[in-house]
Amino acid sequence: MNDTTSREKAGQGAGDFADRPMPLDQRMPRGNLMMAWWAVCSAIFYMVVAAAMARSYGTTNALIGIALTVVCYGVINAVISRYAIRTGLTVALFSRVLFGHLGAMIATLIFFATALYYAVFEGYVMALVLSEWSPSLGMASATLIVVVVGVSLIFGSVQHWLDKFNGVLLPVYIVGMLIAVGMAMAEFGYPSGWLSRVPEGGASPFGWLSTFAYYMGVWVLMMFTFDYARFGRVEDSRFHARVTFGIPFYLMTFVFSGVVGILLDACLPTDGLSEASIVLGLLELMGLGGLALVWVTQSRINTANFYLATVNLEAFVGKLTGLKLNKILAGCLVGGLAYLLMRADVFSYLLAALAYQGVFVVAWVGVALAHILSPEGRLEVDLDADISAFNPVGLAAWALAAIVGIALMLSPSLAGASAPLTFVVAWGSYALGRGLARHGATAMTG
Repeated sequence: MNDTTSREKAGQGAGDFADRPMPLDQRMPRGNLMMAWWAVCSAIFYMVVAAAMARSYGTTNALIGIALTVVCYGVINAVISRYAIRTGLTVALFSRVLFGHLGAMIATLIFFATALYYAVFEGYVMALVLSEWSPSLGMASATLIVVVVGVSLIFGSVQHWLDKFNGVLLPVYIVGMLIAVGMAMAEFGYPSGWLSRVPEGGASPFGWLSTFAYYMGVWVLMMFTFDYARFGRVEDSRFHARVTFGIPFYLMTFVFSGVVGILLDACLPTDGLSEASIVLGLLELMGLGGLALVWVTQSRINTANFYLATVNLEAFVGKLTGLKLNKILAGCLVGGLAYLLMRADVFSYLLAALAYQGVFVVAWVGVALAHILSPEGRLEVDLDADISAFNPVGLAAWALAAIVGIALMLSPSLAGASAPLTFVVAWGSYALGRGLARHGATAMTG
């Protein structure tokens, strides 16, 4: 290894290569990448969403909507993962191609903020259950412990630590959740009729579609996929598309977590439904085992949240100021922001921000897929080429789709159609814009 290569590696923040494509010789074995990525499957959030859908639309509608979601996520992320593996790009770098090098800063900022918000929500749950288990600790100290642990875990990089950490904890999560369901049934009895459960007034015939549309609000996982898939080896593209980022992953993420969440909601005598009610119910049911289970599940998902927030903060600050932010410093900044947000009790505002950001994320996915599947998407990406400050085709499609999505979201009668139509408008307008640009270029050269 020459001195230049050594210096490059030393400057990349433990091999994460946030500011340029992932080199082929730094890619991960497929099993290691699979274990690093599957950390994302264990959020309590997925359990709560499924239970909420079952309460709102009936269990059958919820499960049908979840099944459709699994197929949709699996297909889209198979396409995205193959492209990310082929190019080695991050979301920030790929967004330069879509929107120009200044326009891409918006996508990077949205991705950073979304990952940070999820770290705040999941971290708060960990702090809450820790402070409830040990009241003398207090929420301030519990929150500080959560942030320090979460940030410390990401300093080892995806390649050299997170895969092993999350691989070891995956069986603990699966077995722990099965034990929790078993203990809940032993304590409170089997919830007969949980599969046929319907809301008061009856189930909507289109509840499954409403469930599917609601899960589109979590399409930030497509961005998560992009930033993780770039670590994959080219020869493993098929495996990653089908397994690591494909339907098997989403069977675990949405079906397993969803069924567990619906069953626990039907069993546990909780007031209302939230992540807090679920984890406090587990703590009361399982004691120290409940505390350990919550920390295992949330520590796994928060490695991804903190890592992606850190990488995208690096990219954003680098583009905005021209300064290369050290990964440790970026991670500490993310941790500090997460701590302040958890202590400020601004969760209602964060939820509102996430709803709006979700529209921009769905629009980003529509534009990204339209590009990847276009003739331009099959070309090699040259980041050293003269990329303009703004790509009018990509920005116009993104903005138009976001405007349509937000307008629909603010309309009570059309809110359920917001995410699907945002995606359709983003894809269609970008494909149309690229087609017109291609036709114009052909006419000029012809």
